[in-house]
Amino acid sequence: MESCAAVEKEVEKVINKFSAINDHSQRIIGDVISLIEKLRSSIAEGNPDNKVTAGQVDVLNEALTKTKDKLHRLTTEHRDLHGTVSKVGKAIDRNFVADFTATSRTDVFQTERNVMLLNKIMAQHFYRQGMDDVADALIKESGLPAEDIVPEPYAELHRIWEAIHTGNLAPALEWATRYSAELDARNSTLEFKLHRLAFMQILNGGVQAQTEAIAYARTNFAKFVRRFEKDIQILMGTLIYLQIGIHNSPYKYLTAPEMWIETADVFLKDACQLLGINKDSPLSVIVNAGCTALPALLNLKQVMMSRQVTGIWNGRDELPIEIDLEPENRFHSIFACPILRQQSSEDNPPMKLLCGHVISRDALNKLSNGPIMNNTLRLKCPYCPMEQCPSDAKLIYF
Repeated sequence: MESCAAVEKEVEKVINKFSAINDHSQRIIGDVISLIEKLRSSIAEGNPDNKVTAGQVDVLNEALTKTKDKLHRLTTEHRDLHGTVSKVGKAIDRNFVADFTATSRTDVFQTERNVMLLNKIMAQHFYRQGMDDVADALIKESGLPAEDIVPEPYAELHRIWEAIHTGNLAPALEWATRYSAELDARNSTLEFKLHRLAFMQILNGGVQAQTEAIAYARTNFAKFVRRFEKDIQILMGTLIYLQIGIHNSPYKYLTAPEMWIETADVFLKDACQLLGINKDSPLSVIVNAGCTALPALLNLKQVMMSRQVTGIWNGRDELPIEIDLEPENRFHSIFACPILRQQSSEDNPPMKLLCGHVISRDALNKLSNGPIMNNTLRLKCPYCPMEQCPSDAKLIYF
């Protein structure tokens, strides 16, 4: 954020200077045009035969000199503006690093399997966003087997989400009616919020829509009386203000764009939870995680370069530092050994003892006073007095 603020500061300087130069230029050009118009009128009035006298020539030369001086000043100011613009580029180079090669694994996509996985994730992302033509073109050009792409219901949800943003509630209402029982079981507010927006849409028709609005309320609000009694009372109160227009009533917030955005987000959240799918595609999650991790990795790169240390994570399957991601972007359970206080890994997985306590394999080896090779070794659990054979420990997966 500090880098963005520094660049934004330079951009504001350019905009302010450009605005000042533009205003000054308009003033000068206007003065020059006005001066020339006056001279032309003066010459025409003093000389019916359009003959120019010596005095008029002097006046014209003086006017031309003033004009050239003003234009020269404009040119100088415009040249100074180029220097201010160049400072923006220098600020970007100073605050942002363009070379990200040291923070990436160049060997990841050298295998055909990984390339196919990337193409598959991208195709699924395009299908989720409703960009079927782009996904089909990618599958065709990459040679990805079409049967590997499993159609997701998210594509339909995304189209409904977009429809809500455009003011079309019909697809969302049809979907909510179809899953009405499931939404009620989850105590969802989605169906009521959709009907509330539909009711307000009808009221936008004015006084002549009053009968239709009342009929819609009687048909669709009855099932929500217990849960949303106060909200329904407010909705019915809006009927009083049809004469002055709903946008001028105390309840104009009911038609605010924020209401539509909120309802669209509630739909996407509840629908994804109900269908058991993630509202974010794997590609978007990866990109967001990468954007979050990149500043920390660049800082680490600068520190390592100053100490002449390179290749600190090349060839490894994990980053050299912990990246704090949002909770919704964490998909793997993390086990930390209570003995060694270390996070488990493929080389040091969690092991369950016979007593049920779990420690890491490294801790198991150290407590056994050596590698697990001899069944005669005895191990005492560090959390309970049970003694057991180290080889009886079982590898577990979270």
